[in-house]
Amino acid sequence: MIVLGLTGSIGMGKSTTARMFADEGIPVHDSDAAVHRLYDGQAVPVVEALFPGTTMDGKVDRERLARQVVGKPEALKKLEEVIHPLVRRDADRFLEEQKRKGEPLVVLDIPLLFETGGTERVDKIVVVTAPEDVQRQRVLSRGGMTEEKFAAILASQMPDAEKRKRADFLVDTSRGMEAARRQVNDMIRQLTSR
Repeated sequence: MIVLGLTGSIGMGKSTTARMFADEGIPVHDSDAAVHRLYDGQAVPVVEALFPGTTMDGKVDRERLARQVVGKPEALKKLEEVIHPLVRRDADRFLEEQKRKGEPLVVLDIPLLFETGGTERVDKIVVVTAPEDVQRQRVLSRGGMTEEKFAAILASQMPDAEKRKRADFLVDTSRGMEAARRQVNDMIRQLTSR
């Protein structure tokens, strides 16, 4: 089984690209979705203990949590030290299940693949990319996004140029979704001979 690590900076189209793999029947583990599940259950008491007042009705309130960690490297590091191992365990269970099913190719969608040292868990790396101006436009059009938030997020991520250098495959989403889908399909063919 080939484990493909899918990553890309904010606003590059990584989530859309992950859906393209799923649309082709490739099992995808979404780290962000795992975090959402953890914030609705297992991680709630730990997050509340670290950041009092960030949970409501038995769930982590992402806005309240963001106010306590965004732009605060020490706070973010504390949160990541608790959440990343839980997400990793969730991904390990996913990989075991897919291996049992005999899947030839799976995708681990990990936004911070390089930043969290996740590269040793994957066989190949695909980086989703787009020019800086396209990224900026996409991100700043999101509800609740500000220049300051965007800058803080970028500061916590490895620069796109460095990610591209470390990639085995690139998906450029700036040329339209059909072009990106063709790149994904070519990659699947190359990795699975289908």
